[in-house]
Amino acid sequence: MEWLTATGATFTPGTGRVGCAYLKHYNAEFVEWGDGPPLVLIPGLAGGYGLLGPLAKLLASHFRVISYQLRGEDDCFALRQRFELPDLVADLAEFLDYLRLERPALLGVSFGGVLGLEFAVRSPQRLRALAVQGVGAQFHRGLLQQVAGLVLSRYPLPPDNAFVNQFFNLLFGARQKPGSLFEFVTRQCWQTDQSVMAHRFHLVESFDIKDRLGRIRVPTLLLAGDRDLLVSKQSLRDLSEGIPHARLARLTGCGHLAFVTQPRRVADELCSFLKS
Repeated sequence: MEWLTATGATFTPGTGRVGCAYLKHYNAEFVEWGDGPPLVLIPGLAGGYGLLGPLAKLLASHFRVISYQLRGEDDCFALRQRFELPDLVADLAEFLDYLRLERPALLGVSFGGVLGLEFAVRSPQRLRALAVQGVGAQFHRGLLQQVAGLVLSRYPLPPDNAFVNQFFNLLFGARQKPGSLFEFVTRQCWQTDQSVMAHRFHLVESFDIKDRLGRIRVPTLLLAGDRDLLVSKQSLRDLSEGIPHARLARLTGCGHLAFVTQPRRVADELCSFLKS
């Protein structure tokens, strides 16, 4: 049990059905768990779909949960051909076509929430429902964001540096005691190459969907941690007021990483929303 905890195995959703989608610009590894209505999970800026393990494990009891690796996650050399947010949204559309998914539900977390919103603006008819967590209508560049963007883009960081890893406490929403969960999150996030994280951070800096939110004509759930330091109150307000008939669910005591620190609460909110 100590070995399982040390390797993060206790946070995985178990053995799933692994596959590879041969898309136009890269081969996207994906995995499926459970059976039922399809639910596609879009991972965040770092950590890949592995960081979604605790949440996927709970959702797999109700849905056919599918998640995939974003472009660059498994191959940082993909950055030699520069790509923007619309390209990643096109990857998502192509991935849904590859799996022949007709109007699935979509959950995007953090950077994945940005992709989910952009996809829903462009192709709302292709979705049954949309849910996002850890995202607003635009990116407000506060001090935390400035420091993160500067450090990621200019300084090589050692993934085993205890001081650097304390940055993740800001994403937890509160100081996280050293332990298996903290080690799992930091280890999983640092599996994403730093250059890929910096590029994705750069992409989201110009994100502003405020004037296009009215095009999202699909049932939408907005999950928001009240301790999320990366999403401003104004940005969240613009999002909830701009999407017609959006439902806002506040996650008290949760930070940006609510989907991994409080997966049960996120899963309960999402299941209730989708079943209604």
